[in-house]
Amino acid sequence: MVWDFFQNQILGMKWLDVLLAQLLTAAGVDVQSAAGGSLNFFLYDVIKITVLLCLLIFMISYIQSYFPPERSRKIMGRFHGIGANFMGALLGTVTPFCSCSSIPIFMGFTSAGLPLGVTFSFLISSPMVDLGSLVILMSIFGAKVAVAYVVVGLVIAVAGGTIIEKLGMDRYVADFVRQASGGADLSSPALTSKDRMVYARDQVVQTFRKVFPYILVGVGIGAIIHNWIPADWIEGAFGKGNPFGVLLVTLIGVPMYGDIFGTIPIAEALLYKGADLGTVLSFMMAVTTLSLPSMIMLSKVVQAPLLKTFIAVCTIGIILVGYLFNLLQGWFI
Repeated sequence: MVWDFFQNQILGMKWLDVLLAQLLTAAGVDVQSAAGGSLNFFLYDVIKITVLLCLLIFMISYIQSYFPPERSRKIMGRFHGIGANFMGALLGTVTPFCSCSSIPIFMGFTSAGLPLGVTFSFLISSPMVDLGSLVILMSIFGAKVAVAYVVVGLVIAVAGGTIIEKLGMDRYVADFVRQASGGADLSSPALTSKDRMVYARDQVVQTFRKVFPYILVGVGIGAIIHNWIPADWIEGAFGKGNPFGVLLVTLIGVPMYGDIFGTIPIAEALLYKGADLGTVLSFMMAVTTLSLPSMIMLSKVVQAPLLKTFIAVCTIGIILVGYLFNLLQGWFI
């Protein structure tokens, strides 16, 4: 009962949903109608995700202040093999970046001499999985789904980086990246607690400005799906009646550009309307990891054979995860 209270009232903020419904009703809005329900969904999800996002980014950024990029490179340089890939993927989980924002850091790690597989493990996990999304996923889908999503995201990142490393594709990295100076001083000035608080606050402001538009768009789309699109349509396209649902949402998700925090409300609405769990998770992974803008950016950094391998590895991993979760959906929900 304590866990249910924490998940529903603290993380899920169900009290906020009830409060908003009461306020809208008092203002003369029928929350049972499609328009009123959409407004209630929009306000509730925007406020909930924004509050959780700001609190989580502050805490994560405070911890990150102890691990600047230079120190992170030095730490990861101590690991080898799959252990190094795992550390790269794990580092990606504590960096709240979208796919496009992760590419400059990927370039920095590559130019610093880290193995290519390690840097690609980071590049896969950073937009797909982070601690902030773990908590927000938990508030919507529950602990089992949230933890499983993070675990499979790490598996895809480690496996993808390992495959790329074994294929020996270093020669397909652009010369200007490989020849960039990686000999920067790894020391960093000592920060006081106040400095770390200021850094965390600034990260919250920067991340909020970057992510909030995607939250608004994502929640808006989710509100439309939640209250205007018939459940039969969603079930027919993305439910058990369509064995190609995972493939369909993966193809739909790739051209889109979104942040994990803006994608979660769409996934929530799809699941509510009858889409299969694995199909929904595949959509989230495709949008955050393989967006068209990020692939265009990455094409300027690596040559076509490496880019195609990266896309193929991620796509196959996302599709397999989708079908696996669909098979095990009864255990998760």
